[in-house]
Amino acid sequence: MNAKKRYAFIILSVIFFGICHFWGSKFRRRKLKLKNSSSYLKHSENTFERRTLAVTSSEISLASPYSSSCTLSTCFDMSKCAGKPFKVYVYPLDDNVQPSSSYMKIINAVIDSRFYTSNPLEACMFVLSLDTLDRDPLSQDFVRNMQARVENLKYWNNGLNHIVFNLYSGTWPDYTETLGFDIGQAMLAKASISNENYRPGFDISLPLFHKHHPDKGGAPGFVKSNNFPVVNKYFVAFKGKRYVHGIGSDTRNSLHHLHNGQEVVMVTTCKHGKNWREMMDERCEEDNLEYDRWDYENLLANSTFCLVPRGRRLGSFRFLETLQAGCLPVILSNGWQLPFDEVLDWDAASISVDERQLLQVPEILHGLSRPRIFAMRQQTQVLWDRYLSSVQKIVETTLEIMFERVHPTLARDSRIWNTNPGALWTDISHRFSKSQVLVPMGYSVLDIRPVTCSHKFTAIISTSSNMVSSTSPIFRLIKNIASSANVSDIVVLWNSQVKPPPIKDWAFLGGISSSPPISVVESKNTNISTRFLQSSLVSTNAVLSLDDDVTLTTDEINFAFEVWGSFEERIVGFPARNHYWDDSKKIWAYTSKWSNDYSIVLTNAAFFHKKYAKLYLENLPRSLASTTESYKGCEHILFNFLVSHVTKRPPIKVTQRKKYKDAIAQRDALVEVENFSQKQTCINIFFSGFGYMPLIKSQLRLDPVLFKDPVSNLRKKFRKIELVQ
Repeated sequence: MNAKKRYAFIILSVIFFGICHFWGSKFRRRKLKLKNSSSYLKHSENTFERRTLAVTSSEISLASPYSSSCTLSTCFDMSKCAGKPFKVYVYPLDDNVQPSSSYMKIINAVIDSRFYTSNPLEACMFVLSLDTLDRDPLSQDFVRNMQARVENLKYWNNGLNHIVFNLYSGTWPDYTETLGFDIGQAMLAKASISNENYRPGFDISLPLFHKHHPDKGGAPGFVKSNNFPVVNKYFVAFKGKRYVHGIGSDTRNSLHHLHNGQEVVMVTTCKHGKNWREMMDERCEEDNLEYDRWDYENLLANSTFCLVPRGRRLGSFRFLETLQAGCLPVILSNGWQLPFDEVLDWDAASISVDERQLLQVPEILHGLSRPRIFAMRQQTQVLWDRYLSSVQKIVETTLEIMFERVHPTLARDSRIWNTNPGALWTDISHRFSKSQVLVPMGYSVLDIRPVTCSHKFTAIISTSSNMVSSTSPIFRLIKNIASSANVSDIVVLWNSQVKPPPIKDWAFLGGISSSPPISVVESKNTNISTRFLQSSLVSTNAVLSLDDDVTLTTDEINFAFEVWGSFEERIVGFPARNHYWDDSKKIWAYTSKWSNDYSIVLTNAAFFHKKYAKLYLENLPRSLASTTESYKGCEHILFNFLVSHVTKRPPIKVTQRKKYKDAIAQRDALVEVENFSQKQTCINIFFSGFGYMPLIKSQLRLDPVLFKDPVSNLRKKFRKIELVQ
């Protein structure tokens, strides 16, 4: 009996000590976790203190980085801008402070824009060369002693007429919007800016973009079909980080309540950062396993809606990613001032939902009609492609907004901003289509003329001959043009050192009377294309651009003009060229070989809208415009790049004519064989400048009805075209 008691006592003792050990171990692990958490917080604070030792007290304690009362009328000197074109100056780089790659993209985009000036005295606005994109003191790109640096700038003047670019502000754990220095009266172009701190009509809200965001061009949107209704595998989806503590964690920590793994996919992970295991909660292991089952790119491509919840800051990279994918953004970020909200209609391309209504998101989205979902999906592609796909477009959009604020009479309405081709590629000539032209002060240099003959065209003939005789092909060309009932004016561009013949001789030898009027313009400016300069000044929308040795008939001219009337947004003409990718050399190649394909119609004999001539002169990046000064024969290619970039359409070739130049001129031209290596150099320079290849191949050729059909010639409208083929 005593033995039994002893054994029972031993067993009970083992059980008791086992229980004590189990609960003791659990208590120690919990205590260690809290200790590690405390150590992590303390370590972060110590790291912050060590890394901000060189920061001045004002950079640490400054809570409000700018004056909340600033408006365009109170904190902007309009006298620097009134009465002259809008120009922007960029400070020279400081050799001691190297900007980040992202900020260099912004600086280069400003310098390459049509608004840039190297003269600070003619500038309306100033851009810092000091990198202000990342104002988190924990970041390696954080520039210290910024207050002293900006105050030493020659034209700073407490930030007056300056614009400061910023993507990241504040630091752990609060991520406030402070920049760490006083920007004074400067404007703020900032990502993740709140409605509370945004100053309407003064600041600009930027999209948050990644450091790998392309500097030019950018990848197109992913939507390739226009099927209605929009049907995807998943209705609404999200895949991303969640934060188990701190700012921005509430919404993301609740997403698992919506996840059903079928039409609603909401997966998150705690697995980020160095100390995620110490900070993980009871759901992390399960969330991490589910997270790894889903592919992010696949969800973007196959979901109708994609959640865009706030991160640590209000903005998120996911906003641009969902727009590009054509997955409608569902924004869950209370108080976020959406990017470029001043001009872009985000209601047409996104859904904003209060974060407190998270669990009602599926119900809200199911309430949208199919036509609205379809239209919104298409609009995501417009906004992405025109304003957001590259740093250059983001910067140009920022500058265009500033331009319209400074010159409100030139502001474009919301329809232009929110439809193709967008505000970055529209000129201002449409504002002056009335008989009385009103050009704002400082813009008389544009010399805009009203469109008085919208149903006719102006012929512009370029001649480079040192002399002309009665047998010169240009006179036969003038006669054929003058015989057209659609011509309004004929302009001869004289590109020679000798004086041109008198007007009466041109009219006499061309066999024309006073109608249509003929004028001769001597080319004096060698820095820009005279052809496109004169094209931008005509009183008709249609321009027929010709070389002096072209041999078009009146019927060909009339037919091409009739075709252009149906395709005013495109180049319509005769000589066609093509481009292709040379895989052996890994470059784009240019060819004039006769084939079914073409992507370029030369402006040697072509119709185009005069607005493209204005865009060519005023809106092209400076680096591209300067290329044609070195490569004179490349302006035809650049013009096609421009028009295809704006329209996303190929040019149109009319009639099957192989030879469109005079035989005598062609024999003379054989002395100077076309330098295709130069053309290939140009096409690759332009490809680099645009950031992508805008040229589009086509096999379309338009001929007159009954063209070359075996029927009576009397039944044909353009009876003489087939005789010259």
